[in-house]
Amino acid sequence: MLRRLVQVGARELSRAQSSAASAEKWDLYAGVLVERLPVVSKSLNPLEKQFQDLLWRVEYENSLKSDHELKHEREIVQTELIKQGKIQVDLEDAGSKQTAQDLKDAYVEELKKFQLGSRTTPDDKANRTTSTDRCLDDTLYLLVQQKLGQQEHLLLPQGKREEGESMRQTAERVLRESCGQELQVLFYGNAPVGFHKYKYPRNQRTESVGAKVFFYRASLRSGQVPENLTKFEWLPKEALNGKLTNAAYAESVKKFLL
Repeated sequence: MLRRLVQVGARELSRAQSSAASAEKWDLYAGVLVERLPVVSKSLNPLEKQFQDLLWRVEYENSLKSDHELKHEREIVQTELIKQGKIQVDLEDAGSKQTAQDLKDAYVEELKKFQLGSRTTPDDKANRTTSTDRCLDDTLYLLVQQKLGQQEHLLLPQGKREEGESMRQTAERVLRESCGQELQVLFYGNAPVGFHKYKYPRNQRTESVGAKVFFYRASLRSGQVPENLTKFEWLPKEALNGKLTNAAYAESVKKFLL
């Protein structure tokens, strides 16, 4: 009998907990992962460079001769025949003709004047984290300073959903409000790419027990966050953990980073 009462009590407690959980109200938030995509390709490591050289050598060995190379070979043969006196040539006409060797010499001189652009910028050297003109071979992610409770944190731009908004509309509004009108981005779609939830401190649970944040992904097209609007940083993936101080939040964000 006692055992049956315990079982009944456990079932009733489970129902009560389930009912209480379903009655909990959560605030809905939309967050935006804004990424500045790489501007240049990544530098090759030694193994990749060795493999690239191998592919180039194979391609060169298997390639057919170009029209320029064939013309150069014909001119070499023709020059040799002229030296042997086997063919006659109009010297005045030959002097005005541009040979393949002339073209090659001009190309070599032009190549000597060419200088590769630097893969690092002044903002790289100054470690100016508010600039997108840095880490050109990497993806940068935008963090902005926002207040959670009584403390300021660097987070992905996020804000609370308002009545009548879709989550995508909330994400767009939040980005405008927190980052200004100058920042132009392209949202990848209407569906969120990530999720995070957290509970408010007990003394702050007036109407809702916590927040559920749905993250959207967008790529930077142009513009910048005004420096007088808020504190912000553009950071590569490996630098995010040092800025996202909440471990659970950082882990949620990490799941949808590429």
